[in-house]
Amino acid sequence: MNETVKAFAEKAQDQAKNLFGQAGEQTKSAMEKSKKAAEEMAEFSKGNVEALLESSRIAAKGLETMGQDAAAFFRARYDSTAQVVNAVATVKSPTELFQLQADYLRGAFDAMVAEASRSTEATLKLAGEVAAPIQNRVALAADKIKVAA
Repeated sequence: MNETVKAFAEKAQDQAKNLFGQAGEQTKSAMEKSKKAAEEMAEFSKGNVEALLESSRIAAKGLETMGQDAAAFFRARYDSTAQVVNAVATVKSPTELFQLQADYLRGAFDAMVAEASRSTEATLKLAGEVAAPIQNRVALAADKIKVAA
């Protein structure tokens, strides 16, 4: 009976060692996976921040350019108006005055329509450029989700 108890105790001890060894290996494996996931998440977050910074840089540069373009347009309109005011001072007849006004208004309207069109196109282009870095990150996130699933 002493041998049976001894054999049972040795068997129980071996099983406990195996269980603790397996638990240790599983814990170690889980910790390594968690560490790797945390590193990947940190790297992904860093990429997101970089994409936002790039998007902001593009927006700032685009808005600066649009502001300069608007200033140039208004400067040209001011110069055109100044020329018309000077021309009004030299008008010799009401017919000539009305013709001058009509030409000025037609030119001003055409310039405004052209500027509005150019400005709209520039705004849409800028919106696409600003969104591109973020869209790339969203696409990358979607790819990562597909791989994980």
